[in-house]
Amino acid sequence: MQRLPRWGFHGHTERLNGRLAMLGFVALVVVEWTLGHGLLIRP
Repeated sequence: MQRLPRWGFHGHTERLNGRLAMLGFVALVVVEWTLGHGLLIRP
């Protein structure tokens, strides 16, 4: 079994970070689409 490094920039941590960023971006788009306006714009 291979031990994964705990610190630093590594392929698995960068992949996880990218996936979480994509999930957050999609969630933001869904919220703005549901509200009908951006989060920083008051209706």
